[in-house]
Parts: sequence; structure tokens; C-alpha cells
Amino acid sequence: MTNQEKSTAERLGYAVDARALILNADDFGMCHDQNEGVMRGLKEGVFTSSTILVTCPWFEEAAAFARSNPEADLGVHLTLTAEWDSYKWGPVMARRAMPSLVDERGYLWQTVAQVYEHARLDEAEAELRAQIEKALAAGIDVTHLDSHMGTLQLRADYHEIYARLANDYRLPIRLASRRRIGIEGMGAILDQLDAFGVVTPDHLVFSGPPTVPETESYWTNLIRTLKPGVTEILCHPALARDELKSCARDAFQREADFRYFTSEKVRKLVADERVQLVGFRELRDLMRGKN
Repeated sequence: MTNQEKSTAERLGYAVDARALILNADDFGMCHDQNEGVMRGLKEGVFTSSTILVTCPWFEEAAAFARSNPEADLGVHLTLTAEWDSYKWGPVMARRAMPSLVDERGYLWQTVAQVYEHARLDEAEAELRAQIEKALAAGIDVTHLDSHMGTLQLRADYHEIYARLANDYRLPIRLASRRRIGIEGMGAILDQLDAFGVVTPDHLVFSGPPTVPETESYWTNLIRTLKPGVTEILCHPALARDELKSCARDAFQREADFRYFTSEKVRKLVADERVQLVGFRELRDLMRGKN
């Protein structure tokens, strides 16, 4: 059996029917309320990894946490967008050097569609490399890469950049299911990732509860019905105080997710379901031949 025929969980040494879970906290570095939710989630909850928005004003707090907690599983949340109406950020590189990546006010584009309409691929790749380098220079032991708002995963030419970055830095990445990518006509991307030896989770859950009151039932059912292999669930744990409510439209859902995944109830559920909690560090070790 080749590596491509084995699940990532099997390649990590788990049984063929084992269910392993990476619970990733996105948007670390966005603001203090987000940072506190992520830091407490990693310390007190069942979160096993997080990805940092290097472009955001509160990046330094995330970097300080990384330096003080070298065992933390932290990646780079590669971004080409600044989606909120009243809270914005620009690129890491000088705006004048990256004119296709910013709007008339110098901020990253608000939507993925605007990125695809305006951005030059060479400028996008240079900016994304600069984000990784900034994280490394800040003393962050980067364990993986993923894509803010999915920009690098929704079009083949951007996915090629994503694959090159994963290969060049020897880092695992977030990936939609291989079947879905094939259906969307990006089968060549899978060939490229396999040729590079890029390691990814087997499954991705990128949707969340439809309403705040449904948070517990939604996540509980999802954990109970995890498939064999490594599944990544992403969410945005945060505290819905004045800061977060002033900028994030989903502030209350972010806090609801934080409360759920830091509860004793979810910890017992994971244990009862015999779900193995893993981080991207294990995938990075596998990719770098350390397993």
C-alpha cells in the first residue's frame, strides 16, 4: 500500500479505523478578544492547534505567546483579505511594492472575489512568503499553513502557490477532501501535493453551527460521527466583549464555540468516543521524515 492509499492517521501509526482530530483555532492575532479565546482554548480546552494572522495589529501578542509556549502547535493563517467593514489591515510588505493586493486605502481586499479580480500572482506569492518569514523571525516554530477565507484553496493557480509554499517550507497544510478537489477539476493539484510529499489531514470541517443556540448539538453530533482518519475542524474561539462585537459580525458564535470546546462536557465526549487528539506538529514530523 502506497502512502497515497493510506490515510494520514495510518501513516501516523494509528489503526485503520482510528478517528483522530485536529481542532484548529483560526484568526489568532486578529484582536485581543480573539487572542484571549485562542490562548485559553489551547490551555484549557481541547484545541490542539491554531493559526496566526501575521498581518493583524495584535500579532505581537500571539508571537509572545508562541515564544513563551514553544510546545504550542501554531501555524500561519495566510491571508490576502481583510473582511471586516470597520476593522482593517494591510499586507506585511510595503503597500507601494504590492499595489495589486490592496484597495484604494491601502488595505487588503475585502472579499476573495476582489483578490481574484485584482491581485497579481507574483505579488500574492511574495506577500505570502513574507508572512511566513515574519512569523519565523518572531520566534514562532511554525507547524503548518492554512488559508484565511480559503483564498488559496478555491482556484487552481492560487492552490499552486499554496503547494509551493508547503513544499519550500516543508509544512503540512489544510486541505479540502481529495474527492471534492477532484470534482472541482483540480486533480492536478493533488498530483503536485503528492509529488512534493505534502502531508494533509484526511478530512476538513469548515462549516459551523447555523445558530448560537445550536452550538452544542451541532458540534456534539459532529464529533460523534467523525470518520476514520485525521479530521481537521476549524473554528474561531473568542470572547465576545466590546472589542470583538465592534468588528466581527459573528462575535457571539465565536464565544459560543469557545465555551463549548473548553467545557468538561466536550472533553468527556472526546474520551468516550475514543477520538485521538493530535496536532499539526505530528503531521510536520511525518512530512519531514521524523516519524
